[in-house]
Order: sequence, then structure tokens, then C-alpha cells
Amino acid sequence: MLNSLPLYLNGVWVTVQITVAGAALALALSFAAGLLGSARRRWIRAIGRVYTEFFRGVAALVLMYWLFYALPYVGFRLDPMFAAILALGLNVGAYGGEVVRGAVNAVPRAQIEATTALNMGYVQRMRLVVIPQAWAAMLPPMGNLLIELMKGSAVVGLITVSDLTFVVRQQWSSGGDTLVVWGLALLFYFLIAQALLLGVRYLERRANARLGRGPAFRAAPEPAAASAGGSGR
Repeated sequence: MLNSLPLYLNGVWVTVQITVAGAALALALSFAAGLLGSARRRWIRAIGRVYTEFFRGVAALVLMYWLFYALPYVGFRLDPMFAAILALGLNVGAYGGEVVRGAVNAVPRAQIEATTALNMGYVQRMRLVVIPQAWAAMLPPMGNLLIELMKGSAVVGLITVSDLTFVVRQQWSSGGDTLVVWGLALLFYFLIAQALLLGVRYLERRANARLGRGPAFRAAPEPAAASAGGSGR
């Protein structure tokens, strides 16, 4: 089993690469779709809605197959890893778009009106007021989507990507002990998920601290309450 450890670690590294690259693409698409979906003009909202509804309604595995196996018939051949990242990013980005749209629309209307009264432009208003508050609200559901993306990467071996599941299946088919081989798969995926969750929670703490919601910004105790213990002297 120790001889196979480098193979497992290589599979873990490929899984991490796909997860990080897919998450970056999904985040960019989420913001694009979410901001389009929260726009005032109906035709702009329609663009975001078309992307969101289409890619939410298509299975990531089917999209992955289409990108890798069908596109060559029309003259486009994608690298297996790029096809996997693209499929997962497009799929998860569609779900993330709804998260971004909901978080942006949840910013109190009075604050939007205040930025208008201060003569802020759209970019300035989004950068200074809307996005910081929306970012803090969207991080928890985005963390869930990140874990779903990581778990969704377990099927990329079907388009010849040597990820963790692909390596595990090879070791299993080569006579490896079923309990040990798949137990290692469970352990590695759990460790990857925990590392991702720690990163998301760190971002949550930073986002909330910037908005004055972190532990460092808790109000000090009232003087009367603080001196209650000594009032009976």
C-alpha cells in the first residue's frame, strides 16, 4: 500500500487543481450572472436568466461528456482536464448566480438610495456598499457549492482525467483490498473538504469583521453592569 501512496497523492493533487480552477471559473460566472440578474433593465436580466436556467438544468456529467466527446465532431478538441473544469465551472456557476443575485437584492434599499443621494456611480456604489455586504451574506452558501463542486469532480475520470477516484478505481481493479482502497478515498475527500471549509470560514470571519460583525467589534459591557459586583461594598 505504501508503494501506491504517490499515486494516491497525485490523484489528490489533480482533484485539488480541478476544484480550485473550477471554483475560480464558477465564482466569476456567478458574479456575472448574479449582477446581470439583479440589473434594472429586463433584457439584461434575461441574459443572466438564460445562462442560469440552462446550465442549472443540464447535468454536469452530460455537459462534460458533450464538451469532451461531442465537440471534436465539430472541430473542437478540448484537453480532458480543461473540459472537466469548464463543465463543473459552468454548472456550479449557474447555481452560484442565484446566490449572488439573492445576496445583492438583500442589501437594504435605503442604503442604495443613500448612495444615489451621495452621487455615487454604479461601480463605486457596488464596490463600496453593495458587494461588501453581499459578499458576507453569500459566503456560507458559496461554501456549500464549493464542496459540491469538489465532490462532482469524482466523475472526471470518465473522460480520462487521473483524479483521486480514477486512481482508486485503478488500484481496486488491480486487486487492492476493497475496504482499504475505498476507505482511503473517503479519507482523502474528507480532508480536502475540511481544508476548503476552513478557507471559507476564514473568509467569512474577515468579511464580517470588515462590516463590524466580528468578535473584535462586540460592544463593551455597560458601565452599570460592569460595576454591579462592586456596588455592594
